[in-house]
Formats: sequence, structure tokens, C-alpha cells
Amino acid sequence: MNLTALEDQLIRHESMELTVYKDSVGILTIGVGRNLEHVGLRNEAEARYLLRSDILAIKAELDSALPWIADLDEVRQRCLINMAFNLGVKGLTGFTRTLRFVSLGQYGDAGKEMLLSKWANQVGNRAKELSSMMATGKD
Repeated sequence: MNLTALEDQLIRHESMELTVYKDSVGILTIGVGRNLEHVGLRNEAEARYLLRSDILAIKAELDSALPWIADLDEVRQRCLINMAFNLGVKGLTGFTRTLRFVSLGQYGDAGKEMLLSKWANQVGNRAKELSSMMATGKD
């Protein structure tokens, strides 16, 4: 079967929407007729595909907003990407003291500063784990 031809036909008939919308009978839908209320994601592979896409988009946004992050070791980069995933890049850039400490290589101070935030109280163990990653450079 020519899947590309079928995809093109379905896009023509269904349209392609990159944001959630209600279809003609009021069902939340996305993409090309993906019923979010009854189908959602079919398996872990679909969820991971979306997650990877989100991670890469956040990393690109962070690289643009804070180019020096690319010079950090992998563990600390993952720490900041994780925070940006949760807070948004704009939210992460609000951590001015933490980011200043990171940019100066004062990772222990950065880790401590992370725990003094409202965010740390909201996310609990996630903040403790990420703070430790930042301070030590280890998972």
C-alpha cells in the first residue's frame, strides 16, 4: 500500500491541525483526526516520540537564550533542560541567581539556590534530585 498517498488523502479530507481543537461532534482532536478523548496515545513509543520532540525544542530554545549552557557537562545540561521542561525556558531564566552561579562554575551554590525557590517546594523530590545533579555533576 502507498502510505504516503493515503496520508495525503486523509490530510486533504481531515485537515492537519497542530493544536487541539474540537471536531464536528465536539471531540477533542489533534493532528489528522487523532481523537484525544478515546484514543489519546496508542503506546509508549508515541509518547516518547512526542517527549523527544519537546526535549529537542526546549534544548534549542535554551541554546538560543543561554548559549553558554552548551559548555556545561551533560549532567548539568540535562538538569537545566529538565527544569525548563517543567518551568518553560522563560521560567528557568527567572532563576537569575542560580544561573549566575552555574555560569561561574559555582555548582554547589547553584544547587543550594535551586532549593530556596518556590518551584522546589512545588516539585519536592524532583528539585532535590536536580539540585544534587547540579552540585555534583552526577546522576
